[in-house]
Amino acid sequence: MKYFLLLIFSIGFLDVAAQDRRTVSGYVRDGGNGEGLIGVSVFVRETSSGVTTNPYGFYSITLPEGSYTLVFSYVGYDNQEKSITLNQDLKQDLELAQTSKELAEVLVSARREDENVKSIEMSVNKVEMKTIRKMPALLGEVDLIKSIQLLPGVSTVGEGSSGFNVRGGDISQNLVLLDEAPVYNSSHLFGFFSIFNPDAVKDVKLIKGGIAAQYGGRISSILDVRMKEGNNKKREVSGGIGTIFSRLTYEQPFAKGKGSFIVAGRRSYLDVLAKPFLNKDLRDSKFYYYDLTTKVNYRLGDKDTFFASGYFGRDVFGGGGFGFEWGNATATARWNHVFSNRLFMNLTGYYSNYDYSLRVGEETEADAFRWNSRIISSSFKPDFTFYLSPGNQITFGGQYINYNAKPANAVAISENERIDLSQQPKHADESALYIGSEQKLGERLALQYGIRYSLFRSLGPGTYYDFVDVEPGTRKDPVLPGKEYAKGSVVKQYGNWEPRASVNIGVSDRSSLKVSYNRTAQYLHLLSNTAASTPLDVWTLSSNNIKPQVADQVALGWFQNLAGNAYEFSVEVYYKKLFNQIDYVPSSSLLLNQFVEGDLLFGKGRAYGAEFYAKKNNGKLTGWVSYTLARTERKVNTISNNQWFPTRFDKPHNLNVVAIYEPGGRLSFSGNFVLTSGTPATFPTARFEFNGWPLPYNHGNLRNNNRIGTYHRLDLSATLKAKKKLFGKGEQEVVFSVYNVYNRRNPFSVFGRINEENVMKTEAVRYAVMGSIIPAVTYNFEF
Repeated sequence: MKYFLLLIFSIGFLDVAAQDRRTVSGYVRDGGNGEGLIGVSVFVRETSSGVTTNPYGFYSITLPEGSYTLVFSYVGYDNQEKSITLNQDLKQDLELAQTSKELAEVLVSARREDENVKSIEMSVNKVEMKTIRKMPALLGEVDLIKSIQLLPGVSTVGEGSSGFNVRGGDISQNLVLLDEAPVYNSSHLFGFFSIFNPDAVKDVKLIKGGIAAQYGGRISSILDVRMKEGNNKKREVSGGIGTIFSRLTYEQPFAKGKGSFIVAGRRSYLDVLAKPFLNKDLRDSKFYYYDLTTKVNYRLGDKDTFFASGYFGRDVFGGGGFGFEWGNATATARWNHVFSNRLFMNLTGYYSNYDYSLRVGEETEADAFRWNSRIISSSFKPDFTFYLSPGNQITFGGQYINYNAKPANAVAISENERIDLSQQPKHADESALYIGSEQKLGERLALQYGIRYSLFRSLGPGTYYDFVDVEPGTRKDPVLPGKEYAKGSVVKQYGNWEPRASVNIGVSDRSSLKVSYNRTAQYLHLLSNTAASTPLDVWTLSSNNIKPQVADQVALGWFQNLAGNAYEFSVEVYYKKLFNQIDYVPSSSLLLNQFVEGDLLFGKGRAYGAEFYAKKNNGKLTGWVSYTLARTERKVNTISNNQWFPTRFDKPHNLNVVAIYEPGGRLSFSGNFVLTSGTPATFPTARFEFNGWPLPYNHGNLRNNNRIGTYHRLDLSATLKAKKKLFGKGEQEVVFSVYNVYNRRNPFSVFGRINEENVMKTEAVRYAVMGSIIPAVTYNFEF
């Protein structure tokens, strides 16, 4: 480790010549609302070098003394040039104005024009919220998670399933961050909608590979969602009235523009609309969801900015003595401090809580049931960036996370007898240190390298058990009695070195070759043996019986721009190995099972594929086409005859087409088309008869030996902007959308059953979550 650190700093300081150097630094903000702009290109014309702004809009460049011209550029905004004389350190803040050209209305993304070629990042997709809002959506409701499922390397097991799968990982292997706080369930309404309010989201970035050292905790991807900071120029109100829910957002500056805040809320009203049509027994039914998002920021001088943000959301279903609800709550506090014009710090503290509860009957009744579960994490995270030179940027920092998992607090009442089914809470903590460097070696070569060390400790109090194999592949028996651990004592400890490296070789001004490698470790596990994850799935922690998941991934990509960056193309190939992957014994019991670790099996996984991506960035017609050719497999002792078998989310072919057409005027159109392979499933290959009943049989005992039907779907939408200004100044529009245009009944699953009229006849039944055309109308406004 010490030699690695020495290498980082020694290479970096070779850039620092003996001559005097000065630094120009500052913030780049949106001239319309005052928010920091992420990824603005700050180019030094005289040296042909430059940097980009960080997630808070801060930049820093160190140069020899002299006169220079700085060019600030960002797609969708007017370029600005600043002539400076560096004979001392200089602070240069500025605001960029959105371009008034009609072209700005049809840009598919707002970022540096050649970022995909020149950036060291690979396996990264950024989708601007302006683009997401233009895409067709289920019931007219803009959805962030559904939008990223149209990117290469991203898939889902089907409609109505929560989360998303990235390059062979299950949904729990994606770290979903909302203002740096992890979100454990990103779905409303069992996966049909996401928890992210589009009116409150500023930036979305999906990292599938080449993961930088500052990220840790998951082995497949990082979905980094940044909230708006609030308009510090003027008061702004926006929202929409849709088919099933409405939303309202309010932004307001305060302290003479030094601070601002945003509050955004949504609520569905399915229960209100359906109530007149329900019979008397169902009139008290509840089925709705809501969320509230808020953020405030305040600039205390030139060097300090404070941020505080929070999210609270809930899904509620019930009626007639039954109740089921779940939701997330997060809170984040951040402090940005500029120690010097070359050293930037972001200090983050967060709290995240995911919980669910299930209720059957009332506690006063003779028979009833209560169950609630939660996982809580809180963290302290300092991150530092040192701008050593225009060609070398060093990041370093650490993180401490405390986990508190409560699998079940459950009570059953049977004939007035109270039975406690609760399971003991689990406690753990995770610590990490990291350091990395992003360095440019000449005009054609850029490197990003770093290392992260993570240390996980499973902690008491509690009773922990060892398990012994009775027969391979079957439920293991606990060794009784278990071992008692006092509060704070270490049950089991795991440490992992996580090296990361990426290389960008500039082949020409419009093309580059990129290579990356990263190792990642994950100490959280989602226990679910269903086809798709549900809100009742159990989060558990690594322990004396559950080792951390580890993944190694290598990727190679070619990136090409054409016609002045109007078109961009890329192809990436990757190979990923996954270790300590969890599977389950036959007839496993994961809920309310004190000895659930005895029902677990462990194996390895592999994922490999090629991702093709073509995007048109500007003009009247914009959009992209992505195609992924990939395989995702597991190998677990005793399952499928110890052979490799496809996972439930293995989809060899995945084609997505997104088109946005804006001919000018008030009317615009968009469309999505999706074509994917069906998901694997285990079907019987034979049957035998017993006492006049047919019984299915899987000859060969192979897991996922077949596939359900191919999935394909077309969605269309049209947006009509109103002629008349809202209240004389605001904008308003109506969005007409049609989901599943040609009425395709895509199968979510296929299962066998016995014919009701002839018990000797068996039949396959296709179950479709969405089996019809779904039209919708949404009214959006902003003033």
